[in-house]
Amino acid sequence: MKLTDKKRKNIVEAAIVEFQENGFLAAKTTSIAKRAGVSSRTLYNHFETKEALFNAITDIMIERNAAMAPVTYAPDRPLDEQLVQALERYVGVISEPEAMGLSRMVISEFLRDLDRSRAFFAEFATHDYPITKLIAQSMDAGVLRKADPEYATNQLLGLVKSFFFWPEFLLGVNPATDGMMEDCVAMFLSYYKADV
Repeated sequence: MKLTDKKRKNIVEAAIVEFQENGFLAAKTTSIAKRAGVSSRTLYNHFETKEALFNAITDIMIERNAAMAPVTYAPDRPLDEQLVQALERYVGVISEPEAMGLSRMVISEFLRDLDRSRAFFAEFATHDYPITKLIAQSMDAGVLRKADPEYATNQLLGLVKSFFFWPEFLLGVNPATDGMMEDCVAMFLSYYKADV
C-alpha cells in the first residue's frame, strides 16, 4: 500500500472513531488528524471538508454491500436452502463488528440530516441486494409466483433484519436465533411460492 493510501485509510478509520464518539457535528478535523497521526494539512489534502470525509465513509458502506456477489438460482437445489444460505452470508456481512459500528455512526447522522439520508438511500437504491437475483431467477423459473423481485427482497430482508440486525444494532445483543432464519424463509415462501 502506498504511503498516501495508508494515510487516507488512517484518516477514514480515525474519522469513524471520532464520529462514533462525538457525533458528526461535534467531531473536530483536528482531532481526526491527531488520531490518524497526520497533519491537518494532510487531512485536507485528502478530504476538503468534514462532509467529504463523512461521504467517504458512507461510500465504504455502499461498497461493502455491492461487494457481496449476487446469488444465482440453482434449480437442482431446494429454494429454501438456497435462501437460508444466501441470507446467512448477507447477515454475516452486515453484522460484522466493523460494519455494525459504521451503521450506528452513519444512521445516527441520517436521523439528524434528512437531506444526507435521502442522498445516501438514493445511491444505495441503485445497488441490488445479493439475493435479489436469486429471487428474480426463482420467479422466472416458476418456483416463486411472479412479482416485483426488489419488493419481495425488501419484504424478506425486513423480516430477517428484525431478528438478526436490529437487536444487535439497537441493544448490542444477539438473541438466540436457532431455526429463526428457516422460519423467516418459510414465512416468505408461504406467500410467494408458486402454485403447482
